Amino acid sequence: MKSTTIPSVRIEPEFRDQIERVLGEGESLSQFVEAAVRASVHRRQDQSEFVARGLSSLARAKKSGEYFDADEVMRRLRQKLSAAKASSRK
Repeated sequence: MKSTTIPSVRIEPEFRDQIERVLGEGESLSQFVEAAVRASVHRRQDQSEFVARGLSSLARAKKSGEYFDADEVMRRLRQKLSAAKASSRK
């Protein structure tokens, strides 16, 4: 597949200086920008999938009429977390 470029983005010189100060050793500005864009794309895909799962769950709950009390769910999650922490200490 042939590669392409991302459009140029105009930024303030001070912001460019900030970016250059956080670059890793041997990392170019282009590599940094590509990594940032990739991370943003993955985060948005994850958010979209999360919302889709939530909407699907809501539709199933409405259809079945089965709902769970949030306080009870949180209590059970805290129990699981406590148990996991206890087992990791052993």
